[in-house]
Amino acid sequence: MKPMEETFLEKAWDDLLSREPKQIEARFKSLDVNSQKVVIEHLNLMIIDEGWHAEQVMSAQKALETIMKLEL
Repeated sequence: MKPMEETFLEKAWDDLLSREPKQIEARFKSLDVNSQKVVIEHLNLMIIDEGWHAEQVMSAQKALETIMKLEL
């Protein structure tokens, strides 16, 4: 049986939540403006909404910190 291939969205979120600034920056910059807005909104929700694992919250915080430092 073939392993399931990751979808584009899974790969994108893996990069965005990697805690690796270069990986976060590259993936974020590869997105169109509307997708960038959706990502920022979702990351903010991950930080403030209950129900996310502490590791996920830390990853979202690192992603937002990295994104906010970018010159777009």
